[in-house]
Amino acid sequence: MASFVMAFGIATSIIVMQSGFKQIDVARGTTLASQIIQSEIERVRLMNWTMVDNLPATQTFNGTEYFSDNASAEKYEVTRLVADDDDRPDVKNITVRVRWQTYDGRWQQRSFSALYAHNGLYDYYYTLARP
Repeated sequence: MASFVMAFGIATSIIVMQSGFKQIDVARGTTLASQIIQSEIERVRLMNWTMVDNLPATQTFNGTEYFSDNASAEKYEVTRLVADDDDRPDVKNITVRVRWQTYDGRWQQRSFSALYAHNGLYDYYYTLARP
């Protein structure tokens, strides 16, 4: 009976550890995907209107193309969608979507959308520090 209880405890702890490793993998992937999204949005934000207006409607590339020397970034598929706003001709809706597979083969996806307007703010303004 004692060996049965011990075997049950060991089997349960292995299952719990496996579930924990899956959650850590998803959290790590989500963090890197968020960094990739932020980097791409910032890269687009620093473009002028002509450059943004000339971007293709859909562009897909892997994570290492712009973002990192890290070998794990190549498993991230980045898609940038640029669409005209229906109501305002001088506004673009930019969506960056990142997809990746976890180590157990499940697909995960995160995305972010932003509006970019002609003559909008695409540069930082700094103020002087006051005493």
